Amino acid sequence: MTVTQAPAQPRIRISAPQLGPDVENLVLSVLRSGHLAQGPMVERFEALCTAMAGTAHAVALANGTVALDAALAVLDIGPGQEVITSPFTFAATINAILRTGASVRFADIRDDFTIDPASVSALIGPATTAIMPVHLYGLPCDMSPIMSLAASHGLAMVEDAAQAHAASVDGRPAGSFGLGCFSFYATKNVTSGEGGCVTTDDSMLAERLRAMRNQGMRSRYDYAMIGQNWRMTDVAAAIAIPQMEHLDDITRARQDNAAVLTSLLHTNPSVTTPSVPAGRRHAWHQYTVLLEHGIDRDRVATSMSSDGIDTGVYYPGLVWDHDAYRHHPSVHRDHTPVARDCILRCLSLPVHPGLSGHDLQRVAESLERALLVA
Repeated sequence: MTVTQAPAQPRIRISAPQLGPDVENLVLSVLRSGHLAQGPMVERFEALCTAMAGTAHAVALANGTVALDAALAVLDIGPGQEVITSPFTFAATINAILRTGASVRFADIRDDFTIDPASVSALIGPATTAIMPVHLYGLPCDMSPIMSLAASHGLAMVEDAAQAHAASVDGRPAGSFGLGCFSFYATKNVTSGEGGCVTTDDSMLAERLRAMRNQGMRSRYDYAMIGQNWRMTDVAAAIAIPQMEHLDDITRARQDNAAVLTSLLHTNPSVTTPSVPAGRRHAWHQYTVLLEHGIDRDRVATSMSSDGIDTGVYYPGLVWDHDAYRHHPSVHRDHTPVARDCILRCLSLPVHPGLSGHDLQRVAESLERALLVA
């Protein structure tokens, strides 16, 4: 007697870029045009970024880290100054600040994973020059009190909006509160493979950013400053453009998937599902739960992986926990107990637009089985 095994179900990835024929066709048009470097596709991409952020200008750059570098450089932030940010973030945030020669101060976060304005306020001192809120997982920070702090103390605002495409606060888009720094890395809600942009309403800063990314040139061989080669290619822009043109649909699909996951998981006492504060629009770059204290997160992730489901831990440590920063003289290890607690318990689940209702059910059921043995 022959026993027929059920076919294995496809693996559910934590991210899965949705690149269709429209992307392929536009990229091919660039390749056939012979114009591969920064050109008309980059300009088209920038127009879509200004629409996303609701700003007057968007300056396309090679990647999201460069966007942070450029924003800080154009503000002339450097040695002897301090920038306040979140310790619950990717290393690019702190790397950009440290490369300027400035020092980093770390405000604590709230239970929604975004920076706590009260903690920011407590850190502001004579050396403070800028605040860099991180719109983590696609949820924008509580910007009204943060903007009030910046205005009252004369501080620059640099938004780390790498994960916050189409997020907003009270209808105002992420990236419109100061210099907005977006990433279009391969795993982002919109990808160009590698890419970034800075959004702003300040025409003078935009002009400086455009020169800075192009070796400091205002026009060909007219050097206004010492610059960099931070240009985006037309190939990268062509990958992103069709996605940007459907950004509302992409965001809506992520919001719908997040709502399904919450409906499936919210009654489980071992999991705290993510919430969206009133007035804030979540872009759901990640759907991140908090596991109850005492649960073995690694065991949960291993169990889910054996079910064919990827998970992620973003991030497994506060940025200063790593060797590169632990004893760095410009890194202040501020008191951030909420952030410390979250790094021990956070777990991100698949939420991307490629998931079906059946996929979401598999994710929820796998997590619940894993929690029983963890």
